[in-house]
Parts: sequence; structure tokens; C-alpha cells
Amino acid sequence: MELSLPSSHPNPHIALIIDDIGDNLHLGLRAVRLPGNVTCAFLPHTTYARRLAVSAHKRNKEVMLHLPMESEVGKAPGPGALTLDMTRAEFIQTVDTDLGAIPYVSGINNHMGSLMTQHPGDMRWLMQDINRHGDLFFVDSRTTEYTVAQQVAQESGIPNVRRDVFLDNDQDPAAIAAQFARFIALAKRRGTAVAIGHPHPTTLRFLEKQLPRLREEGIELVSVSDLIKFKQRPQTIYAARPLLMGAVKPDITAENGAHPVVVTP
Repeated sequence: MELSLPSSHPNPHIALIIDDIGDNLHLGLRAVRLPGNVTCAFLPHTTYARRLAVSAHKRNKEVMLHLPMESEVGKAPGPGALTLDMTRAEFIQTVDTDLGAIPYVSGINNHMGSLMTQHPGDMRWLMQDINRHGDLFFVDSRTTEYTVAQQVAQESGIPNVRRDVFLDNDQDPAAIAAQFARFIALAKRRGTAVAIGHPHPTTLRFLEKQLPRLREEGIELVSVSDLIKFKQRPQTIYAARPLLMGAVKPDITAENGAHPVVVTP
């Protein structure tokens, strides 16, 4: 017998990742001081990444490595980037060096990577290295609809989750508010949702006001690692079903707000 689907999950959990932290001290400090269990993802080898990661950790924020990867459009991903022309030894050394650049790392997500995340071989190298480092999780930022990163993470036994919504591809305040509303609606329907935002002034201003109000809506803001654990619990059995049935519209976004629009399922 087909189970009936609830219109609203009784205990929705969300994870919010702020990417691209490390280049700007003022905006970075605002990001790590956001209220609640916001997860902070730091670009390796940027001027303030280590200092800000320490600050985030002191504030009980989960710390991630925002790992630069080669994109389809050829824009430079920044220091510590993984590229398709690397040998396996170069690839592993780069990942290890990037991890060493950020203290207190609990997980990794891709910065750019619309080209690299399409390649199963390179993603297997990455997941093998993540396994070698121990208890790390992986978040597929989904900068292309053709990504295989989460699939390979799953096959490799890496705790994983995917990004559902980009909050600020369009930095207009009304657009951010609309994406945030979509994020919350998705969590209420599925039980969980993951959003990525960036340390833009408009994004930070919006989140500083909105995050303290989540409890009023019965929404739990948790770290990414806790969200992954929550998704594995039996009561979240409905979480994936509405997506399979087409209940949620696709996310239309761009690679970190800087590249051609792609549609992700």
C-alpha cells in the first residue's frame, strides 16, 4: 500500500553553509558571528581563513574546507585548486595541503568545480583521500546538473549531503528573501534542506534578521554533520519522496554566482 505523504514535516531541520570565507576580514567576522548553528566553509590559503576558522570554532560553528575545483568556464578557482591535468600524487598532495591550511575541519564542499565534479575518476581520488583523513563528510555544492560527486561519495561510504538551494545567486534583497522562503518550504515538506549562501553584505544583513526567527516557525538550524545524522534516522523516511514525485521545483542557479545559469534537479 502506498504511504500517504505529509504536507508538512513535524520536525524540519535545515543546514546553512556560508561559503567563500577568508578573503575579507570584516565580512568574514560577520559570517562567523551569525546567530545559530551556521556552518562556515573557508577557502584555503586566503589571507584570513585560518584566523576566521579559529573564531568560528570558538563560537561552536562547524568548520568546512571549501575546496577549489576546476570549472567548465575556465575561471580560476583560486589557490589550492584541483584540476583535471593533475597526477594522482599532485591531486592528493593538494587536498592534504588545503586541509592543513584550515584548522578544525569537519567536512568538505566544492568551490566551483562544474567541470571536475563531472569526472568519476577524480571524485574517487577525492573520496579515497577523505576516507584516509578519517571522520570527514562531503557536501556536493551542485554547481552543475551533471555532477557525480555525491554519488561517488555515497559509493565510497563518505557521509554526504547535497546543496538544495543557493540563497544569493541574485544578491537583490527580494531575491534572497524568495530563495530563503523556498529553502524553508522545502524543509517543511521534506523534513530537511541544505542551503548555501555567501558573505555578501545583503546576504549577511538578511540572515542576521531572519535566523533568530526560525524557532518561531518550528525550524531547527543544525550543523551539516548533525543534519546528515538526522537524515539517517527512521522518522525521516519521507524526506526524499516528494523530490522523486516532482513536488519541488528545480533550483535554477549559477556556479557561485559567477557563471552561466544551469538547472539542477
